Amino acid sequence: MSSVDTVSASSADRGAYSPAQARTIAAAVELFSRHGVSGTSLQMIADAVGVTKAAIYFQFRTKFDIVLGVATSELAWLEAAVDEAEAQQCDVTAREVLLSRMIDLTVERRGFVGMLQTDPVIAEFLADYEPFHRVMDRLFAVLETGDSTGTTEVPTSMLMAAIGGAATHPLVANFDNATLRLHLMHLTQRLFRLPAEDHPT
Repeated sequence: MSSVDTVSASSADRGAYSPAQARTIAAAVELFSRHGVSGTSLQMIADAVGVTKAAIYFQFRTKFDIVLGVATSELAWLEAAVDEAEAQQCDVTAREVLLSRMIDLTVERRGFVGMLQTDPVIAEFLADYEPFHRVMDRLFAVLETGDSTGTTEVPTSMLMAAIGGAATHPLVANFDNATLRLHLMHLTQRLFRLPAEDHPT
């Protein structure tokens, strides 16, 4: 069992973090987004929260535990989107709901998504983080259900890379969230042959 498996079976599954821990996690998300995990020190997190480094150590024994807290917190957003999609009665509606929520989350959290795609510490962490794999399995099941052609694997794989890559690309850095979401949703609907919303002209 890896260190990630050990911690995920204890800390991550015990429930919500305390308000103080939640503030530390929120500060870490912002700092990780700008500097990456390796470029963010505990002192930087403490300064952002407005406490001493000793106070951070009181909340989290190691920086790894903060990374776990960030992963757990961020994964909760995606899991909520999957929950909502799975509750739908129609396969097409379920896919549309999930894709819409995924785009919303990606656009609203561009900086963090960009870090997720490039940070080697996060990549190594998620590779061994079983809760992440469970949510991703559910996500793929929703996107692939109800398609009798057996051709959803390629569009789904392309989509997962394209949404994050497009949302964080320098060419769209000046797009406001509403405009970027409109473009991403329009292209996603075309890829999955979903009912179209209003689309950019």
